[in-house]
Amino acid sequence: MVLPSRPEITQQHGYIHAGATSAIADSAGGYAALTLFPETADVLTVEYKINLLAPATGDHLEAEGTVVKAGRTLTVCRLEVFGVTGAQRELIATGQQTLICPR
Repeated sequence: MVLPSRPEITQQHGYIHAGATSAIADSAGGYAALTLFPETADVLTVEYKINLLAPATGDHLEAEGTVVKAGRTLTVCRLEVFGVTGAQRELIATGQQTLICPR
């Protein structure tokens, strides 16, 4: 997932706000989990934890979600968010998420 940098999502120091960084991570994990469920399924986040490793800077953010374990009820995903400027890509946040597929 990609989130372009723009003034509306920055905080007082000009960095992309942690809320925006967390939101794109949450969405990337949700879409990763959806790949394992039926086409008509939905997923909901049960919980997630984000570690902010560096200020969120760049032309845009890229988020990746990876399924760590898919269970019958809960799915756990690893989350990574990168700040991207040109060809430079820096890991700015990492996390873990648990999702449920309501049936």
